[in-house]
Amino acid sequence: MVVDDEERVRTLLAKSLSSQGHSVVTAATAHAAIDRLESRDIDLVVLDLVMPGVGGLAVLQALNERKQPTPVIVLSGVTDVGTRVEALDRGAVDVVSKPFSLTELLARVRRNIGTERRPTDDRYLDVGGIRLDIGRRRATFRAASASLTEREFSLLAHLMRRAGEVCRKEELLHDVWHLDFDPGSNVVEVCVGRLRSKLGADIPIETLRGVGYGLYEDA
Repeated sequence: MVVDDEERVRTLLAKSLSSQGHSVVTAATAHAAIDRLESRDIDLVVLDLVMPGVGGLAVLQALNERKQPTPVIVLSGVTDVGTRVEALDRGAVDVVSKPFSLTELLARVRRNIGTERRPTDDRYLDVGGIRLDIGRRRATFRAASASLTEREFSLLAHLMRRAGEVCRKEELLHDVWHLDFDPGSNVVEVCVGRLRSKLGADIPIETLRGVGYGLYEDA
């Protein structure tokens, strides 16, 4: 569950988490979040602290009172150390500052989402002969191995998690570059070109002209 009074943040996180296979519910207030916690099984909460009316600490308190073992990642622009420490004392497993790196936040979600995930899930992605080391931002494909920039890493990780599907250019601009419009540039094409240059022209990323890209095992 994503709890934030900013619609832009809720939309971005809901779309990004959904693209990784998570089922996402959102709430714009602490009261709405507490209501959803009563009616649904939630595996993890991404929680803003400052919202209209009752703040995010009330959600942490509600979880403590119900003794729910639900991990909470606080995502907030609050700079006051005392407030952040209080959130941790009330049970938050992590605190991420706004403005935030989407790639980093998603990695923290993966780390805390539950014990049923395979231990390697947090470290590597393996698709189509590509192994992506999430911690080191390093990719290997056949004999090639290369360190990736943040954008190269984010783009490759996105395509690998959506393996077998078509990723439209608009989606990639939104999820990787955090742009809600097409700037008319070829940033996606250039980034794909750099991945091919580093890992080999036969890396299984297929260009779907006029549409986007896809990573296919048999490309």
